[in-house]
Amino acid sequence: MDFAVTDSAGTPPEPDPRADDEPPTASPGSDGDAHPNENADENANNSGGDGGAGPDEPSPEAADASGADGGSAKGEAPGNPDDPDPATPRKRHWLRWTALGTSVVVLAAAGVGWWFYQKLDGNITTDTTAAAELRTYEKERPRPIAVDAKNILLIGSDTRAGAGNGKYGRDDGGSQRSDTTILLHLAADRQSATAVSIPRDLMVEIPRCLTSDGRRSKEQSAQFNWAFQFGGTACSIRTVEKLTGIRIDHYMVIDFSGFKDMVDAVDGVDVCLKQPVDDVDAHLKLPAGKQTLSGEEALGFVRARKTIGDGSDTERMERQQQFLGSLVRKVQSNGVLLNPARLYPVLDAATKSLTTDPGLNTLKDLYDLARGLRNVPTEKVQFMTVPRQPYVNDPNRDELVQPDAGRLFSQLRKDEPVSIAPAGEKESTQRDEGSSKTDEKPDDPGSPNATATPSFPGTNAAAGLCE
Repeated sequence: MDFAVTDSAGTPPEPDPRADDEPPTASPGSDGDAHPNENADENANNSGGDGGAGPDEPSPEAADASGADGGSAKGEAPGNPDDPDPATPRKRHWLRWTALGTSVVVLAAAGVGWWFYQKLDGNITTDTTAAAELRTYEKERPRPIAVDAKNILLIGSDTRAGAGNGKYGRDDGGSQRSDTTILLHLAADRQSATAVSIPRDLMVEIPRCLTSDGRRSKEQSAQFNWAFQFGGTACSIRTVEKLTGIRIDHYMVIDFSGFKDMVDAVDGVDVCLKQPVDDVDAHLKLPAGKQTLSGEEALGFVRARKTIGDGSDTERMERQQQFLGSLVRKVQSNGVLLNPARLYPVLDAATKSLTTDPGLNTLKDLYDLARGLRNVPTEKVQFMTVPRQPYVNDPNRDELVQPDAGRLFSQLRKDEPVSIAPAGEKESTQRDEGSSKTDEKPDDPGSPNATATPSFPGTNAAAGLCE
C-alpha cells in the first residue's frame, strides 16, 4: 500500500501524486531494503537547503501543511502546555516578592502610625475630678440652647509646678490661678469662631467650690482668677456659667511649657514692636521692629504687662488676642493641618501640656474639633474681650458694662452672629443705642435693632501683629 507518512499525529495523509503502478525511486546511497516512506521522510527533511523539490519529494505546500502547527519531524508540538515559556517562572517570582515587599511596607507604616497615635493619645491628661464636681451641680447649670454649637473654656494656667515652669516665679505650694481665660464659641455651622477673653481681675460671684483639701470654699465676690485657685477648673466653669448663662461643653487647660512648644512647632510667630522691650519679670528682651518670636520669647511677649503698651491688663489681653490670631493664621497658611509631617509636632506640643475633660481626652476628639475649624475663614476667627470698665470700688479691678455684656452673652448662647469693630466706632454705637433704647430689651422681637448684628471691639485672625 502506498501511503505518505504524516509528520504530525492526527493529520490526514496527503494523497500520493504518482501513479499507482509507478515504483518509488530510491535515493542514492540508500539501503536497497529501506522502506520507501522512510526515504520520502529523509528527502523531505534534506530538501530545504536546495529550495526545490524533486519528483519523488513532497511539495513545499505539503511540507508547510505538515509543519503548520510548528511540529517537528518527530511529531513534537511546541505549543504543548507541559513546556511553558521560560520567562514565566521569573515573572511569578518577581510578583511574589513585590507583593511581599508591599505588605511589609504597609504593615510598617501602620505600625508607625499606630505608635504615633498612641503617643499623642497618651500625652493628654484627663481631669475626672472636675467632671465629677460638675455632675454634682448639674441642676444649677445652664441648659444648652444651640445643640450643635460648642462652647469651650480655654484656661492658661500660671502654675509654676511642672518641668520648665519654675523659672517664671515661685511655686506657692502648688497653687495656681488662671493667667488667661478665653470662652471659645464655635458656631453650629462651623463657619465662625468667636474667642471672648475674660479679664482675670474682673469682679464676679464665685460659688461654693470643692477645694484641693476636700473642703468647700464659701460663696463670695472676688476677682475672677481666684476661682481657679479655690476650686480648679470646675470652679472656673461654674463661675463663667453663672456670669454668662452659657453652658460650657468642654474645657482645656494648658501651662507655660505647652504654649512655648506650640509656637516652636510652627517655627515661631512674627510680631512688630514700635519700641524695644526689656522686661525682667517676663524674661523678655527684644529690639524694635519686625521679628519672629520663638516659644520662649512668645511666652514673655503675651505675659509682659509693665513694659509694653500702657501697662494695663486690658492692653495685655488685646496683645494676647492679636498673637493668637497670628498663630492661627500661620497654622492655616502653611498648610499644617493638611501636612502630617508638620502637624505631628504641633499635636505633640499641644497634647503634652494639655488637660481636658473626658469628652476631649482622645486624639480623635481633638482631631474632630480641629477638622471643624479647618475651613473657618481667618476673618471669621474673631477675638474680643467682654465689655468691662474699672470697678467702682477699686480702679485696679474690672466690672461688666451692661447691657452690652448681656447682649454679647445672649448672642453666643443662642448661636447668633456677632462682629468686631474698631473701639472708637463701637463706643459711639453703644452710646447711640443706649440713648435710643431706654426701655427696650435687647432680645425683644419688636425692637427695630433685633435683627442687627451687634459689634464689639476686637480683632480677627486675618489682622496680623505687623499690620
